[in-house]
Amino acid sequence: MIKLHSPSYKRVTLGLGLGSFLVFCNLYYFQPLLPYFMDKFSASELQVNWLFSSTTFAVAFSLIPWAIISEIYGRRPVMLCSLILIPLVNLLMFFSQELSHFIFLRTLLGIALAGFIAVAVAYMAEEFEPQALLVAVGGYISANSLGGVIGRIYGGVMTDFVGLKWTIFSMSILSLIILFFVVSLISKQKHFKPQKARLYYHNRLLFDHIRNPAIFLVMIIGGLNFAVFINVYSVMGFKLSAAPLSLPASITSLIFLCYLMGTVSAKLSGRWIKRYSAISGILCGLGVSFCGLVIMFLPNIAAIVVGLLLLSGGAFFIHSLAYGYIGRNVTQGKSTATALYLVLYYVGGSIGGFVLIYCWQLGGWPVVFAACAFIYLLIIYCALTVQKIIIPVAAPMPL
Repeated sequence: MIKLHSPSYKRVTLGLGLGSFLVFCNLYYFQPLLPYFMDKFSASELQVNWLFSSTTFAVAFSLIPWAIISEIYGRRPVMLCSLILIPLVNLLMFFSQELSHFIFLRTLLGIALAGFIAVAVAYMAEEFEPQALLVAVGGYISANSLGGVIGRIYGGVMTDFVGLKWTIFSMSILSLIILFFVVSLISKQKHFKPQKARLYYHNRLLFDHIRNPAIFLVMIIGGLNFAVFINVYSVMGFKLSAAPLSLPASITSLIFLCYLMGTVSAKLSGRWIKRYSAISGILCGLGVSFCGLVIMFLPNIAAIVVGLLLLSGGAFFIHSLAYGYIGRNVTQGKSTATALYLVLYYVGGSIGGFVLIYCWQLGGWPVVFAACAFIYLLIIYCALTVQKIIIPVAAPMPL
């Protein structure tokens, strides 16, 4: 097993971090461009939202198939296959002319991205010692947030300065370069044990996870958390690009620097879990995120920035704790379990996009805030229910 701070740990975590960075750059670099596509194709907010939601939906529904394949053939081959497909799909987008073509190819890109996302944590869970796993998951999610930040800023700034086509082409080249580094850094697995190549076996594992309320409710928390977090950014993008501000994509994309707070809080989650429970941390992160939503009622850009910083810090803290909880508490079918968590995570983000953008069209920020507050109440209910389930299990027997 790979030990914390060993040379192997440093090499493999760097490789996984680069792969994660690449995947989330590609997932998110279209998000700040939604107002750009509205103007380019004379489309509505809900129509252009498909450019983002089609990708997250595709990620969600491709995770389980990739996870099942990895249970048979291994995690590393799946991750590398995923990274090989990314530049190929981007090159096809380079030649696209219609909104429907972009949506279709972004869907294909989501399928490609899902391979790496589905099995990276399962790879770590099988190869790393428990202490190393705790720290590595936090670092992996930090790379997620960094990739999301750089990808969004890249998309907005590059499109304003060199145009959409060359932005896409450059991402293809970057993806190819990072692929070569990842291949050399991620070592072959030593502790992977192939499962029987029977579909019903993997379906049984999947339904076992669903029937375990302490696991499944934490997965739901992840989806609800992402539904708010990711789509508030889209709403703020529409707000800043509309009159009276009418800011260009290169400027509005800079709000995603607030995402970096997630890099910090994801790392802090590793320290939190050493001393406190995951559920208490989830509730703490929820409180921080809610404060961010309240602050965004103030009618100025500074309030939006502070609100997004708090929202990002709380949301990534919740995500890190929930994601790590799944990896630590599932003993069989780890990649299937983490993939199921991410299915709900990205389905939440996809559906949440249409809900919150519709709320924005309906009544602006007050209606969006009300929808977010309702979702947070659902998270509190799920968290308290999980707490009731696990406390009796952990309590000592009476003397």
